[in-house]
Amino acid sequence: MTQESSKLDVIAVGAHPDDVEIGCGGLLAKLVEQGHRVGIVDLTDGEPTPGSPGPEVRLAEARRAAELLGVHERVTLPLPNRRLFDTHENRLELAKVFRRLRPRLVLAIGERTPMASPDHWQAMQLTDAAVFYSRLCKWDDQFDGMPVHRIDAQLYYSLAFYTIGPPDRGNYFVADITSTFEQKLASILAYQTQFPPEKQGIIERVTAMATYFGQSAGFERGEVLSSPRTLGVRDLMGNLFG
Repeated sequence: MTQESSKLDVIAVGAHPDDVEIGCGGLLAKLVEQGHRVGIVDLTDGEPTPGSPGPEVRLAEARRAAELLGVHERVTLPLPNRRLFDTHENRLELAKVFRRLRPRLVLAIGERTPMASPDHWQAMQLTDAAVFYSRLCKWDDQFDGMPVHRIDAQLYYSLAFYTIGPPDRGNYFVADITSTFEQKLASILAYQTQFPPEKQGIIERVTAMATYFGQSAGFERGEVLSSPRTLGVRDLMGNLFG
């Protein structure tokens, strides 16, 4: 594969395999449908976890989920599940992926998840830092000589399924995932070790949130996203009616 062909337009980052599928799987499939090159980076392999016999099974589930979404590349970094922290070394690991795959847009977890994994909050901070590190020059010794890469935009997706409000950070909007919602559900269900029959409530929650946010914006299904920067409009009529 040439350097040009390995470039991605979009990378979504999660702490564990299944974070991205739950938070923005419909959007990723939609972007693929629209002709963009899309990738996923899992900061950890998610192991150990109660229902999985081992990392090789979880990785196979992640590969299957990626195939269902149509994403072009999935990277699993060797950072430790349950002990994920925003350190300089971990920032470098992710920033090296950004420099290698050179995305225009990065999607990150967008908030704390109280009573769920603290890895999610660490992943958000790690991603913020790695986006910045990716563009820093005069630091070749930290990046094995890899060229700098400036990421044009960053957005946040949500893993908060226990609140009816939009993200606290503001600048939020809804992406239409009506045409790819079934792909999103299939990608989540690919994690059979994580969502056995007794945990199928996740599908009900995902469906309810997608319906709520989607219909609030005039779509059948939607995913809520937020931007660290205020969003502007150049083509008002195109945005309203296109």
